Order: sequence, then C-alpha cells, then structure tokens
Amino acid sequence: MLSMEDLALLEAIRETGSLSRAAAHLGKAPSTVSYAARQLEERFDALLFDRRRYRLKLTPAGELLVNEAARLMQDVSRLTQRVQQVASGWESRLWIVTDELLEFESFIPVIEEFDALGSGVPLRITQEVLKGVWDALRDGRADLVIGATNEPPAIPSLRWMQLGEMQWVFAVSPKHPLARVQEPISRATVTQHRAIVVADSSKTTEGRTYGVSGGQPVLAVPTMRAKILAQCHGLGVGWLPRHRVGSLLKNGALIEKQMADPREPNIIYAGWRGDHDGRALGWWLEKLKQSYLSTRLVEGIDQFV
Repeated sequence: MLSMEDLALLEAIRETGSLSRAAAHLGKAPSTVSYAARQLEERFDALLFDRRRYRLKLTPAGELLVNEAARLMQDVSRLTQRVQQVASGWESRLWIVTDELLEFESFIPVIEEFDALGSGVPLRITQEVLKGVWDALRDGRADLVIGATNEPPAIPSLRWMQLGEMQWVFAVSPKHPLARVQEPISRATVTQHRAIVVADSSKTTEGRTYGVSGGQPVLAVPTMRAKILAQCHGLGVGWLPRHRVGSLLKNGALIEKQMADPREPNIIYAGWRGDHDGRALGWWLEKLKQSYLSTRLVEGIDQFV
C-alpha cells in the first residue's frame, strides 16, 4: 500500500519531469527523492520511471500505480468519513419514496435545509404510485415514505403519521363532450367516456385505480403529470389533485364539473420503520410534524394539527 508521501512523490515526478525539480517541489534533498524512487521500484518489483529521456516520465506501470493509488486513497477517505458519520448517529444513506402525487419541486427547499446541516448523508428520492409507495417501505426500498394515500398496511415495526387531506376535482378539457353535459354529472354518464388513470406501481398486487367504474374504458399513464396533460388534450376524464391543477382551472385549460357522486378527500400519510432510526430520519420526521412542511410539499393541503 502506498503512503501519502509515496503518492506525493509520484505526483511530483509526473508533474515536474525531473528528480531535482520534484525534490524542490517537495522541499526535500534530491538524493532523498532519488532513494525513495528506487525504494518504490524495489517494493513493487517493477520499473516505474522512464529514465531514458531528458524529462523523467512515469512508465505505464507507474501511471497505473499513481492513478489507482489516488483512487483507493479517495475511497479510504470517503469510507473513513462514512464510518465517523454513522458512529455519530447519522445514516450512511437516507432513501425517501414519495407518491407521484407530490411534485419534486416542492422538496427542493427542504433538501436545501437538510444540506445545510452538513451531515454528509446522501439522499435518494424516488417516486411510486398508490400501493407501490407502501410496497417500497415493506420491501426495504425506502427508509421513509411521504404522500401515501392508502391506509397503512401490516408492515413489521411500521410507524406512520397523517399529514393532511388531498382534495380532488373532476376536470375535463373544454373540447371534451362532458364539458357540455348538464351538472351534476352521474356516474353512468361518466362511464361512457374513457378514464385517465395513473398506473399503480405495486409489484405484489394487481394495482388499484380510483374513480373508475366497471366496464369503463381506461387509459393508464405513468405519472400524474401525464394524466393532467392527457385530460387537457381531451383524451379522457378523471379526478385530479386540486393543488396540481389550480392554474389550469383558472386559465380554462380544464373545466371543473360538479358530480352526483363527489370523491371524498384522501388522507395523506408518511410512514417509516420503527426499528430503523437515525439522525437524518429524525430530522425529516420533525419537519413532517411541522405544518409548514406539509404546505410546501402539498400546496393547498388541509393539514392535520
């Protein structure tokens, strides 16, 4: 294994092209640097320096040694930092899974606050849909889930809290036939038109859809953004989160329709495993308990206090 002094010597020789200049760069006598260079070659039993030219160069073996040694030392430094990080109560990583209902942009100010702590904990934020959110926690693909809309399932050591209620609006494009139908609109009338749904990402069940009647044609799309876009283009109809389409309702890109069977609000949950704790998870949970975070994540949500 190379020491930091060995690596500094190799770097100095590569940069200066001379033992004497390398010695001056390192603040050592040329004889000391020359001896150290020979000792390195003896240790690895390989020719590390090409002395045939005026300018001293590293051989391919020397280049490999300095490059790989620098990489390994960086890895050791990062490992040392992570060990100290975990020893002080911080996790080696925090994996957060959110429901696709929540826009990532809403998390940016919170991530900036977390970064300001200087904890060194890398964040991984991914999204799932409907039951797929709880699946991620159960399968170990999440340390914390935010925005789950189904009731908490049976998961060992599950802990959860209610964040608030998600309000829904039945909205259609102005060019869709339902835009001209007299209100309130019955379920039977809606069933005659294609519904746009976000596909459930659960891998363990057939998935679940909301607001779709039996026999109704369905177009399943990958994200809520895609669902909103499809409904704006008149490709189908369905319920949308009010906080996501407020501006579209105002500018007329979508029209709210009153329904004979209104959709009840969804309770929004956060969940985590009680047998997994750490300072990063604790920080995020404390933020979730503060109502202003719910406002940031789901603008317009009705918070529980």
